[in-house]
Amino acid sequence: MTSSEHDEKRSDLHPEEVSYNGLLARRAAELALEKKCEQVRILDLKGLTSITDYFVIVTADSERKAKAAAEHIIEELKADNERPMHVEGMDSMHWILLDYIDVVVHIFMPEERSFYDIESLWSDAPVTTVN
Repeated sequence: MTSSEHDEKRSDLHPEEVSYNGLLARRAAELALEKKCEQVRILDLKGLTSITDYFVIVTADSERKAKAAAEHIIEELKADNERPMHVEGMDSMHWILLDYIDVVVHIFMPEERSFYDIESLWSDAPVTTVN
């Protein structure tokens, strides 16, 4: 294949557009994984609600891990000039919510994640599993 043929093939490619909020959700999910959280999923809520664009839902199997993940996400995103508008649940550690307006991070203990079952409530949202 000649260089010009290769360039023609490349011009046919249309990379998927990724929004800033999508990147922020992905970054939060990856930061949760760094603290050994499990079942990390991103729900794309664009077009389904005006509340937010993305939910990042993760499971922490201990209160210590939940706290570490929340603090890690807050600190690392702060370094990227992102600060949560609201933080909830740091006192009980069973369901921590980090509200970045267009991205809301939910850090659950296993029992609470199963009980509230957010994925079922938003079952029509596209889901990305992050490993």
